[in-house]
Amino acid sequence: MTWISTPLTADLLRGALDVEHTEHGLLPHRLPARARAQCADPQLAMAESQPSGVRLVFRTRATAVELDTRPTKRVYVGAPPRPDGVYELLVDGRPMGRSSVIGGDTLTIDLAAGTSEHRSGPPGTARFTALPATDKTVEIWLPHNETTELVALRTDAPVEPAPDPGRRIWLHHGSSISHGSDAAGPTSTWPALAAFRGGVELVNLGLAGSALLDPFTARALRDTPADLISVKLGINVVNADVMRLRAFGPAVHGFLDTVREGHPATPLLVVSPILCPVHEDTPGPSAPDLGSLGSGRLRFRAMGDPAERASGKLTLTVIRDELARIVARRAADDPHLYHLDGRELYGERDHTELPLPDDLHPDAAAHRRIGERFARLAFTADGPFADRSA
Repeated sequence: MTWISTPLTADLLRGALDVEHTEHGLLPHRLPARARAQCADPQLAMAESQPSGVRLVFRTRATAVELDTRPTKRVYVGAPPRPDGVYELLVDGRPMGRSSVIGGDTLTIDLAAGTSEHRSGPPGTARFTALPATDKTVEIWLPHNETTELVALRTDAPVEPAPDPGRRIWLHHGSSISHGSDAAGPTSTWPALAAFRGGVELVNLGLAGSALLDPFTARALRDTPADLISVKLGINVVNADVMRLRAFGPAVHGFLDTVREGHPATPLLVVSPILCPVHEDTPGPSAPDLGSLGSGRLRFRAMGDPAERASGKLTLTVIRDELARIVARRAADDPHLYHLDGRELYGERDHTELPLPDDLHPDAAAHRRIGERFARLAFTADGPFADRSA
């Protein structure tokens, strides 16, 4: 086979807000450099560099594709090995293959000691073969939960950037649940599933552990072109225990004000948290139950005291009420602002059938249900994201 190497450039990427040129290649980022410079939190740095929703997109007649990458694998001390990240290839929107990359760097995290260690490793290759020998659009969705440095792209036919598909751009921000948590792969996170059903282009700013109403995230949303915007707020504010009710309301107003500076009339949907029983009426912070590591599934506990609600500590019940009140007040002057109670996506009956495996994050089946419901509630004729251009 004669391979053709194609330089990896930003015009082959969708879903990233920035790219960093590294010693080895190209590192996609989901927050711009200015935002990254304003927060040194390692959790945020890890989350925004994990390319949830980011994909390589190109036109080609190639029947074989190889992508060299340098992933960063996470290892938790005392826990079984995590599965390798998944690369998914689509041809003209249809799934045509999955692959993983062996090798790469390793980030070893000791939750008990609160320490981490980074070790460098060699790049590896994701391979896809037996593709149709026709002109086609190829998408390679990168692992949603594995930092991925792009090193080289090889095909057996020339590659060129794919033209703009002309679909509406949906810009979404949320927590680890929007990031992908325990989804089966990058095209199976609930935002990706909803985007496919809604016929839109996804830009996913779901940032695990980092949906904290940060001003730099609001500015990133403000400055990113979008036809539709949603923000799913609340769970990280509770489980990180970062503010009280007095601060939460003004922070939400300020966040929405900033988004509206760049998108004054764009449909903007505020989504409150899905059901999470451990934090419905118990404040944060959340803490890992280290005793559960040996069983292969980390679980989380709510460490707050329900009595502390009287002093303004936040629970999911309090946050849902506050978000509904804020949106109702603002919607009087903003006809393009909408609200969705997250329990319509995943509520008590869903939890009975599909409980949260770690008490915090939905599993693959629940991601599919949430994605399908969001698409039905948001993108259909009566929804806030209905296509009214026709």
